Amino acid sequence: MTHLEKARELQAKSLIAAIEKRNMTAFYCESKEDCLKKVFELMPENSTIAWGGSESIKEAGIPSALKESGTYTVYDRAEYTTPEKTKEFNNLAFNSDYYFMSTNAITLDGVLVNIDGNGNRVANLIFGPEHVIVVVGMNKVVKDVEEAYNRVRNIASPPNTVRLGKNTPCSRNGKCGDCYGEDCICNQIVITRRSRVKERIIVLLVNDNLGF
Repeated sequence: MTHLEKARELQAKSLIAAIEKRNMTAFYCESKEDCLKKVFELMPENSTIAWGGSESIKEAGIPSALKESGTYTVYDRAEYTTPEKTKEFNNLAFNSDYYFMSTNAITLDGVLVNIDGNGNRVANLIFGPEHVIVVVGMNKVVKDVEEAYNRVRNIASPPNTVRLGKNTPCSRNGKCGDCYGEDCICNQIVITRRSRVKERIIVLLVNDNLGF
């Protein structure tokens, strides 16, 4: 284990206590492989599962592993391509047993900060699915909400808009332009300081760089 990985492990274990004070639960995963193992430990067979747009869960190998397992009813958003099918998927995701996502940033005292374009991802975080599993690389840990907001707008959003082919200032200049155009992906800002339902939100802290 490198010095950076050891420092991140110590940080994660301290962060778990902060998350649990907020009525959420959290686990430390030493690697992406450990994260995947924990995912299967958490969910009973025959659970219904969906996920939001997330590079983190893709990099952790979660969608493909869940689909290949044959153990769960999986709703893959990539298979719902028309407006009518997208509406169907959103309804299925809202009523799923487990919904997977990442977070754009998490503060050292356990606050989740997310910015969303359509709002479906943050809507499911707030209310709907029975459980929400948030997969977080330790690269997304920040000091406080102000730093989280800056991270989302200037570190996470530019590569996301490039990935999605959006015509925004950040896709052209690599930094937030505080835009209001149709391609803006920063329409909803959600700060989750506590879960109303105890342990509904499950945070998996992975000692690796995941997502943007």
